[in-house]
Amino acid sequence: MAAEAFIVAAARTAGGRRNGRLSGWHPADLAAQVLDALVARSGIAPAAIDDVIMGCVGQAGQQAANVARNAILSSSLPEAVPGTTVDRQCGSSQQALHFAAQAVMSGSMDAVIAAGVESMSRVPMGLPMTLPARNGLGTYVSEAMQRRYPGVEFSQFSGAERIAQKYGLSREALDDYAYQSHLRAIAASQGGAFDAEVVAVAARNAEQGDLGELHRVDEGIRFSVTREGFAEVKTIQPDGGLLTAASASQICDGASGVLVVNERGLKALGVKPLARIHYMSVMGHDPVIMLEAPLPATQRALQRAGLGIHEIDLFEVNEAFASVPLAWLKALEADPARLNVHGGAIALGHPLGASGTKLMTTLVHALQRRGARYGLQTMCEGGGLANVTIIERL
Repeated sequence: MAAEAFIVAAARTAGGRRNGRLSGWHPADLAAQVLDALVARSGIAPAAIDDVIMGCVGQAGQQAANVARNAILSSSLPEAVPGTTVDRQCGSSQQALHFAAQAVMSGSMDAVIAAGVESMSRVPMGLPMTLPARNGLGTYVSEAMQRRYPGVEFSQFSGAERIAQKYGLSREALDDYAYQSHLRAIAASQGGAFDAEVVAVAARNAEQGDLGELHRVDEGIRFSVTREGFAEVKTIQPDGGLLTAASASQICDGASGVLVVNERGLKALGVKPLARIHYMSVMGHDPVIMLEAPLPATQRALQRAGLGIHEIDLFEVNEAFASVPLAWLKALEADPARLNVHGGAIALGHPLGASGTKLMTTLVHALQRRGARYGLQTMCEGGGLANVTIIERL
């Protein structure tokens, strides 16, 4: 019988808006808060952690030089604990979870932390890709890549618009979805749904320093939101565009993580697991439309896992743009009542490299609260990629 991977702890910071209540944190220090919380919540001996795999997209400035290792050295973990940083764009920490699960399933490790961090206030989105161009060395798109995929570019706005057009989504439908994301996030926040998953950290602004209070509530939620307000926001692309800043994910600072163990690790801890990794995969797709990959990736994952869409109790599909989960719902014929039940990145923020384990943390706790069995997570990723993870609550 093949070894299995179990999630025994999952935690995240509440999201911070750009230049907001988390902007005063060095990203390594912020990630260290989550590492320490996972140790405390699981009861694991810090020295028993075999590795820390951390997702981060903007690996420049304060997030350069292997931020995973720097987070370990900023935490209470022993210096003997190693760490590595991975980049699969927005799916970076979801991929970190896959690597962690594969490590413990192989038996080469027993306990691995998969985590993610992104301070978009301190390392602006896209910064690493602009550095070669500033030095006169061109962009990340090679000549051969341009020949193979004419028109390929990094702009995800174009991909989001292409999906909206391809799946016949209207401006009204996109705004309706974005409004619903806020309503669900408001209900979850005010109803205590996030209490068990959030690590309270000191509110710390880059300009003012410590604000003398704890940061517990996702700063991106607009508690006074109205549906009428969405219609007033201009489209991102002025000529025939459908998406606006209000129907796109919010720039966000944050960190998140999960502790993954195998059977030996589980026995050593003596705790009941929160969930079992039931299935995991990653798939490449068209890099021009770019953000459509979660659709075929989910279809393939369900087929290989031997599950029907109706057997999945909860879905987390990252809300990079409202057009992505809406197209996903349409293609999969999934139940919208099971999708992003506590809101998504449109309301809560999308801290890039931290979003994978952030969504997983929310999914694990949502399954626990509802007593549900299966959860599925996927997200669109730069370059036309998508990870899919199916978990089973235990």
